Amino acid sequence: MKKVTILLVLLFTCFALQAQKIFATKTGQIKFNASSPLEKIEAVNNQVDSKMVDKTGQIVFSVLIKSFRFENQLMEDHFNENYLETSKIPKADFKGFISNITTVDFSKEGRYQIELNGTLTIHGVSQKVSTTGTLTIVGSKPTITGIFKIKIKDYGITGLYIGDKIASEAEINVKCEYQ
Repeated sequence: MKKVTILLVLLFTCFALQAQKIFATKTGQIKFNASSPLEKIEAVNNQVDSKMVDKTGQIVFSVLIKSFRFENQLMEDHFNENYLETSKIPKADFKGFISNITTVDFSKEGRYQIELNGTLTIHGVSQKVSTTGTLTIVGSKPTITGIFKIKIKDYGITGLYIGDKIASEAEINVKCEYQ
């Protein structure tokens, strides 16, 4: 009887796991903009690791801070050494859910407005965040785009020029094309 019960549990688990699909990418993109009227401060990272589960809406983004590229190498060095301290805190991530995932039909091409809720961790500091975005299905492959606006000091990032040459609020644009 024990063997039959264990077999049934294993079969049920296998079917439950097959019922959901996990989409992934290691080439997502995050654009960071903390420009002020005095200084253009923009960077892009094309090495974003992300996973999304279609049934639950669970979503994770992870990024190495040193992979952000600026037009100005000196600005990139200051960003890594003085502000984000990447030698001590090399990664940032978002862990959360698409709260309205049931409105998305992954079997049908289209654009769906989504709501993201979760925890954004930057510079070792975690904050609850919410935003809206778009999930687009083309050829059974989803793409997510969204914008997070954050207050830099909320993440323990300090520096002489924040609020002057560096905006006190940054915009983070995310775009992930999943496989």
